[in-house]
Amino acid sequence: MVKNPKSTMMQGFQKAHDMVKTAEDVKIYSHIDCDGLSAGAILSSTLDELEIDHEVEFISLDRIEELRPENELTIFSDLASGQDLDKFVTSNSKVLILDHHPPVRSHNQYNGGFLELNPHHYGIDGSYQISGGGMSYLLAKTFGLLRLSWMGVLSAVGDMQDSHNGKLQGLNQEILQDAITSDLVNSCYDLSIYGRQTRPLFIALSYFGDVNLPITNNRNECILLLNKLEIPTKNGSGKQRTLYDLSIEEKQRIFSELVRMLSKEVPQRYVKHIPKLVSGDTYEFLNEEMYTPLRDASEFSTAVNACSRNKQHEIALKVLKGDRDGALKNMQKLTRKHRRYLAQNMEILREEGMINKLDNLQYFEGNGIKSEVIGTITGMLLSHADWKKPIIGFTDVSNQKNGIKVSLRCSRLLTYDGIHFGNLIKKVAEKVGGSGGGHSVACGAYIPESKMDDFLKKFDNSLEGVV
Repeated sequence: MVKNPKSTMMQGFQKAHDMVKTAEDVKIYSHIDCDGLSAGAILSSTLDELEIDHEVEFISLDRIEELRPENELTIFSDLASGQDLDKFVTSNSKVLILDHHPPVRSHNQYNGGFLELNPHHYGIDGSYQISGGGMSYLLAKTFGLLRLSWMGVLSAVGDMQDSHNGKLQGLNQEILQDAITSDLVNSCYDLSIYGRQTRPLFIALSYFGDVNLPITNNRNECILLLNKLEIPTKNGSGKQRTLYDLSIEEKQRIFSELVRMLSKEVPQRYVKHIPKLVSGDTYEFLNEEMYTPLRDASEFSTAVNACSRNKQHEIALKVLKGDRDGALKNMQKLTRKHRRYLAQNMEILREEGMINKLDNLQYFEGNGIKSEVIGTITGMLLSHADWKKPIIGFTDVSNQKNGIKVSLRCSRLLTYDGIHFGNLIKKVAEKVGGSGGGHSVACGAYIPESKMDDFLKKFDNSLEGVV
């Protein structure tokens, strides 16, 4: 164990600083999710500031084996720690890895022009304490670019690093403090209800929860509940109120009612965790307009992911780097398109009753659903299923490649039992000739097309006596 992990890691960032500062030709490869897009935007903004020629490309993990070292300096952000990079090690191109996923290489395994900075090498948990975008920001910070700290916050929220206990922690908390000190972000304790800036209150409330309640997916019940709590759904001018409009006292009433309702639905061992489901820290970007999706970190991350799911990474990159004209309009169009696609597929899945139940898990076959969105739909379908079991969605891999994409989602309450489904799905996928990983509540895998039944059987057996 490193005695002073942060200090030792920052020495590595000084080496990275020198590598970047002296480079004249840089290629950035970053991951395609919100964390990776934010990481790429931070690095690109840093190189813009340094007036260094560079190119950014957003890739999925399976693309890494196709890459060839062609630039003076190649930077990998939010990926590559878990992948084979032998051809880069033996090349003349210098390589810098800024990743937070569990590494396959030992610390300082390679010297010279190969530098890998990963929190796990320093005893820092990359699942909750820092994201890929956070690692990129720490490099930017060595150049004094604290104005990019808000993207470090966005990347952590987009990577669900606040999901376990409702707030950012570790190095994420330090990045947040940089953003707060720079008047870029405001953090406050609030109800954990998505859409606090943009959704009418009764609609946002209908989507709440890891546990099915009478108000789940039922807007009429939400309106009745708000009337019971004497909380108006409209303001004086007749406009629908959002969570952002409520007083502290009104939020306290909703908090108490949700805790009461949840306490009736869950086993006694989970009751102590309920407050963490109902409330947590929220993050507001102060330079964005109020009542827009970019004002709230959770909503901003959804908009970035909408670009990613539609393979329009450049639009997200432009918005992240400050374009609030054409790129933002395109992002809004993609977000609407994304929501329509999700709604259409959810309607089909619900109408056809496609959730199948095994002893310890539930699953559905989403044939025809784009692999880029199967995880999102799996999470949405959880609110129509049995929250006490994880739910798995299957679909064909896109881009004419053989295989099946697997996505798992579960209630956060299951993870409070100590289950890390990301680690579990990795083990099971490897047993059937695939690969996988991810977070405790949201993870995925790729498996051979012929191995779905075997995967389900092995996964179900692995959960015996666990859930």
